[in-house]
Amino acid sequence: MQTLLKSPTREVRIGPDQPFVIIGERINPTNRSKLAAEMAAGDFSRVKAEAVAQVEAGAHVLDVNAGIPLADEPAILAEAIRVVQSVVEVPLCLDSSVIPALQAGLAAYRGKALVNSVTAEEERLEAVLPLVRKHGAAVIGVTNDESGISEDPQVRFRVAQRIVARAESYGIPREDVLIDPLAMPVGAMASAGVSFFALARKLREELGVNTVCGASNISFGLPDRVSLNAAFLAMAIAAGLTCAITNPLEEDIRKAIRAANVMMGHDENCTAWLTAQRGESPQEARDRAARRERRRARAAS
Repeated sequence: MQTLLKSPTREVRIGPDQPFVIIGERINPTNRSKLAAEMAAGDFSRVKAEAVAQVEAGAHVLDVNAGIPLADEPAILAEAIRVVQSVVEVPLCLDSSVIPALQAGLAAYRGKALVNSVTAEEERLEAVLPLVRKHGAAVIGVTNDESGISEDPQVRFRVAQRIVARAESYGIPREDVLIDPLAMPVGAMASAGVSFFALARKLREELGVNTVCGASNISFGLPDRVSLNAAFLAMAIAAGLTCAITNPLEEDIRKAIRAANVMMGHDENCTAWLTAQRGESPQEARDRAARRERRRARAAS
């Protein structure tokens, strides 16, 4: 099963038979006072720079968040989406808990977006799912409900089932619902990693959905978070995770994902791995491949 996201010029496919999809996390003013102040003032120069840098580093999708206290989030999110789509071609993930902001963002977006996110709380389902259906978007379903986040992965699996069933009742196909198994801080809950891997596998095998998470949550409160996040992502990919919201600017994370793609058989002829080792840009790799094909054609003629 594949989840298809679109911009006006590019498609991204998320699925267990596809290379892992990186959703760049850095267009988010939370805990970034300078970025928040600039966005609130209508200055999107840093947003543009973050968008370009993340795509150049290998992000396939960009998360866009405009959650700034006391600011006009609907207007800021809509403008951020327009600005980002003016400088990069990748699809976007619209990240807000404010319904008017999602409405404005989806109206501004060109293509098929990913909405981040909906929980299993009844009020939230009734507010978000009709919007997702109206705009033909995909949505992230987060495995918590009115009772909060359970430490029991079986409970979170049942929450996921409820979200998928409600989405389908609104006419949203299962392939357009990505479930977030919720990576809990392993420093606070020793079983967090094991529970996550088990739930990701169960969601893939029994519910048949694609999965996503905010990867940095797993290392919260611990030192050398990048190393922990990289190891977690490689293990999560082996367990069936199909995409993650993470920082593509971190080389250790990019390396872990590239290596996991090789081991999962999602890097044909290890092309992406070899290209990265050579230090080539994607265009340079394409040019080299074209030259190789021309040489083969001449030799065959």
